[in-house]
Amino acid sequence: MNKKLSKILKYLLSALLAGILLYFSFREVEWTDFVEGLQDCRWEFILLSMVAGAFAFWLRALRWRRLLIPIDGSISRITTFNGINIGNISNFVFPRIGEFVRCGVITRRSLPENLQHPEHKKASYDKVLGTVVLERSWELLVMLLLLTVVVVGGFERFGGFFVNQIWAPMTQRLDFSIWWIVAVLALGVSAGCYLLWRFRESNRFCSKVWGIFRGILQGFSSCLKMQQKWLFFAYTALIWLTYWLMAASTVWAAPFLADLTVIDALFLSLVGGLGFAVPVPGGIGAFHFIISLALAGLYGIPMEMGIIYATLSHTSQAITQIVFGAGSYIYEALKK
Repeated sequence: MNKKLSKILKYLLSALLAGILLYFSFREVEWTDFVEGLQDCRWEFILLSMVAGAFAFWLRALRWRRLLIPIDGSISRITTFNGINIGNISNFVFPRIGEFVRCGVITRRSLPENLQHPEHKKASYDKVLGTVVLERSWELLVMLLLLTVVVVGGFERFGGFFVNQIWAPMTQRLDFSIWWIVAVLALGVSAGCYLLWRFRESNRFCSKVWGIFRGILQGFSSCLKMQQKWLFFAYTALIWLTYWLMAASTVWAAPFLADLTVIDALFLSLVGGLGFAVPVPGGIGAFHFIISLALAGLYGIPMEMGIIYATLSHTSQAITQIVFGAGSYIYEALKK
């Protein structure tokens, strides 16, 4: 009961944070201008953005499968695709839970290591989780590298946004003693890992936790056994190309953003990715807030116009995720 109550409280806090961010995003919106702005949009470009988003799901499934093949080569493309889609729709229920849900989809479809013990799967949950950790870490690294290149390459244009809107407020509100807290936490994690390894054979609890940790490491190291590694990097490039197309299509759909270039669209895509990092269901509120802030701070676009772009971008992709997520869930349920 306590665990269930804890989950409910976490969800309520997450939903409350999303509501607060939505309030700050929409509080200065003139609804007449907002509705008129929506009516002036070119909806064929929104459809193009949704198609690009769906194609990104498929590319992510293909890339993830490259990591899973060394663990269980029987995992099909449609299974990884369904895992991605079901994970996406799960994030609307509780932030980040989708990463764990899609691991379960893969493990359920995996072949057993031994026919006499069908519960022991080749792609065990902990190994699959390791591949997810690797994939998301790689995605974050690529996003930060692209963001660094864009900001440094056009610092006069984009640098002011990060210095004035993000870095300055953060340094004013945070005491740098927080780094001592980070150091103590890092030391504690290191000590915990050592104790797990030290007592992995003599202590039952340590043995079980160490087994899970070792499975995650095995999944994480699957990249070393990956065949045709160039495909992994090719899929990554194509994924980011579709992300750019999603943002650019939404820019093309909004007449009031006619002065923005393809580089601006890439910057908005990267900034929007930071909004999805906030632990709120489906990035709701956080995405709207940071996008409208970027458009107002960089280009002087009124908040209600920035909110139109954020709403179009987020809602179109949310609909795409819900449609494909529901379809994949039904497919997996019927197949079961």
